[in-house]
Amino acid sequence: MDKVLISQVGFSTMHKVVTVDMEKDILSANRKLADQNQALLDEHGIRAFDFLGAIGSGKTLIIERLIDKLKGDGKRCAAIAGDVAGDDDYRRFSAHGVAAENISTGKECHLDAHMVDHALERLPLDDLDYVFVENVGNLVCPVDFPLGSHKRVVVISVTEGDDMVRKHPAIFAFSDVVVINKVDLADAMEVDPDSLATDARRTNPNAKVVIMNARQGKGIDDLAEALGL
Repeated sequence: MDKVLISQVGFSTMHKVVTVDMEKDILSANRKLADQNQALLDEHGIRAFDFLGAIGSGKTLIIERLIDKLKGDGKRCAAIAGDVAGDDDYRRFSAHGVAAENISTGKECHLDAHMVDHALERLPLDDLDYVFVENVGNLVCPVDFPLGSHKRVVVISVTEGDDMVRKHPAIFAFSDVVVINKVDLADAMEVDPDSLATDARRTNPNAKVVIMNARQGKGIDDLAEALGL
């Protein structure tokens, strides 16, 4: 019995080591591809932004608002929509008259640099100024997978509660801009947007925090400024 237990422990330990090594290799390969994506974008003079956030936080609408604003300034935009299934967000972006690509991740809960690489191959890079990437609706999985964007934006809404930053600190720690959206519903949800902003700044003092009501277009100019648009 002792020999069996020792053997099982040894196998379990080896399995953990192999799993950790594989994870390191995957993350390292993704970072290398992300660097290549950014180099490609730089070569074409394109700025890219990766939007993260839970389902229903308002990522799609915010990107739509930014696209309209930039188009009004004569800028050329494209969008990459990432979802587990379907093409709803892709169709929303396309309706704004911009180049768009759809990525269905299947069982994967996040985009990775390889998926984005293939999407970039299908975009008219010589005719673009900005690319917006909407990641899969998730506050956990996308954190470890940079895509090659120049800035990462995480979007949360007051409808998700006042503890979102404390529950998911990593995604805020590794984002350049934090958007607190749907503040018009703050009173109804009994959530204080300023409390969320304080948590975000405590978690990442270097991140810019933007308060928004994307439905009514409030805060879009502040977000554009935070992104350097």
